[in-house]
Amino acid sequence: MATTVERALAGAATDRLTPLSRLTSLSLAPLSVGAAVVGAVDGWAGGLGESLVWVGLTLVWAVAGAELRRRRGDEHLGFLALWFSTLAGAAALASAIAADRSGDDALALVQALCLALLPAAAMHVLLALPTASVRRGFALRVTAAYVLAGGVGVLVWTGRPSSAMWPLVIEAAVAGAIGVNGVMSRYRLGRRGPEWRVDSIALAVAAFVELVLVGLTLHVLIGWPPHLLHIAAVATIPIPLALLLEGSKRFRGSIGGLAVRAISVAGLTAVVAAVYLLVVFALGRAPTDDERTLVLLSMVAAGITALLYVHSRSGLVAFTNRLLYGRREAPDALVRGLGRRLSRSVPLDELLLQLAESLRGTLGVEGVEVWTASAGTLERLVSDPDRGPATLRLTAAEEPVVAGAGVSGRAWIAVWLPRLLEGRGDAPVRIAPITHARQLYGLLLVDGTREAERFDVDVETVLAEVSRQLGLVFHNMRLDSELQASLDELRRQADELRASRARIVETADAERRRIERDLHDGAQQYLVGMAANLRVAHQLTDSDPERAKAILAELGSAARDAMNEFRDLAHGVYPPLLQDRGLAEALAYAARRASIPTRVEVTGVRRYEQAIESTVYFCCLEALQNAAKHAGGGANATVRVREEERALLFEVADDGCGLDPSRASIGAGVTNMQDRLGAIGGSLRIESAPHTGTTFAGTIPLAS
Repeated sequence: MATTVERALAGAATDRLTPLSRLTSLSLAPLSVGAAVVGAVDGWAGGLGESLVWVGLTLVWAVAGAELRRRRGDEHLGFLALWFSTLAGAAALASAIAADRSGDDALALVQALCLALLPAAAMHVLLALPTASVRRGFALRVTAAYVLAGGVGVLVWTGRPSSAMWPLVIEAAVAGAIGVNGVMSRYRLGRRGPEWRVDSIALAVAAFVELVLVGLTLHVLIGWPPHLLHIAAVATIPIPLALLLEGSKRFRGSIGGLAVRAISVAGLTAVVAAVYLLVVFALGRAPTDDERTLVLLSMVAAGITALLYVHSRSGLVAFTNRLLYGRREAPDALVRGLGRRLSRSVPLDELLLQLAESLRGTLGVEGVEVWTASAGTLERLVSDPDRGPATLRLTAAEEPVVAGAGVSGRAWIAVWLPRLLEGRGDAPVRIAPITHARQLYGLLLVDGTREAERFDVDVETVLAEVSRQLGLVFHNMRLDSELQASLDELRRQADELRASRARIVETADAERRRIERDLHDGAQQYLVGMAANLRVAHQLTDSDPERAKAILAELGSAARDAMNEFRDLAHGVYPPLLQDRGLAEALAYAARRASIPTRVEVTGVRRYEQAIESTVYFCCLEALQNAAKHAGGGANATVRVREEERALLFEVADDGCGLDPSRASIGAGVTNMQDRLGAIGGSLRIESAPHTGTTFAGTIPLAS
């Protein structure tokens, strides 16, 4: 039942309107306006002025409804606007005809019902904004509003011929309050719909409240407008106007600023109206006829004064500051200005220099200095007047004391930072530590004039506030620097990873080509020769058995050679011994086949993932080959592998001639070792010097 009225009122307002339904709904606009015009011409009981206002009200709602009906997506809102204009036109026409036909109960009932349904229709429009859909909780209110409106209309009708209008006024006030509250609740839930539409709703509601406040205040104080119901009806005009003007792109561009100004004006109006009503109630009587003109003029003057003050306030504040401080800024203005400058993209040195100059001019002091703190060192970054750079070391015990000192004077400085007083004479000095979260980022130092014996309280207040804001700025800048450094490191690692992957792919392709070449030039040649000898032996079996036996004997030797060739080839791809027995025995076997005498020391090593074992094994082989090439004659090598602190460490050291790392270049073998280790998160370290040998040390982290 909650949406019964909404469905009934929506009628033809579907996603796709047929031409007939569109024409039928659009015909409501001229019919409602025509009814209002006929009612005005026929002499509506409200008089000519009110008749024209009612015609204008009906016209605005009708035009807005027709325009919204034409826009795709706004058909439902358009129908609601046309529904309101239809009620307004019918009320005007019924009132005019009822005035001519006194005693016509049917016309009187139609007039009362139309007038009673108008507040409910206006509330329905407000609750449907901005998305043209009524929420479930609001739909129940809309249904109840229409039901109660019907009851109010019947109540007014039964009181004819001298019907009291107070039920309609109460209904309009309640409906308006519910509608405005519904709009505000939608704002609290979040901005829904296009931003320009949300702002237009705010503008319309602010204008609605403004008109209601002005109308009620004038009605109470001077008795005009005479009918409260007409005030409520006219106050709804901004709603269709705002929806109508949404089609203008120029209006959309300025609607946000207009909404802000409208809300401000409504607030000022509420204050002025409340003051005037309190004064009237305090007097205990309403203004007389002679006093009403004076009250009206004073209200207009108060409203104009309030509006002008909003625009002239900044100029008055600036004039007051110049009067009190000359060309200097007021201390509170300096703090606010610092906040504005900190939000701009200004280099830090320039910002701090501007700050020092502003502080010196504002506080009327001899000099201002800004020191920055980093790694236990204070450095004078800027000063006004310029005193050049300077540094001051802080011990680990002094730094927390300075950070927690607050605004301090000469006595405290003489104890903890005596070097700051050098060359300053006897003039008063104040420092304020620049801190954030108990972390020292610098100092703000102010030199007083020699004539002044002490600083004003405002000086210390400004120093404390400025140092607090600077602490936040320096903290954010340090975080930004650390973030940028982390980003640069990530980029460097990403570049290295891309290059490493490219080298790995290239190495894999080269390795596949080598295997293909070794198979073709080595093992394949054995197999081809064995196949040829088998054919010869088969042919000589009958004719020359002795020769065939000799060939078969040679084939046995060739088969053993082929097996050795395949074994060596497989050993280069992935040693079977490493897969079956692990690192210790695979490295021992490799040491026996090394070109130089090699000793293997394996301590506390277990079985690991295939990638880890193959990486250690081939890195050790590469290091042994490097030692065989560059260590020189008579050199010996030692291979050590051990596990400690969740890491696998290996080391290949030789006692050869060594090399100078500054002159040596990294070859393909070392690059392959770095790529292998980098692929599994490991690292490689090379230590060498002339006549002391060379050591390759690798570390591979292990999962806990």
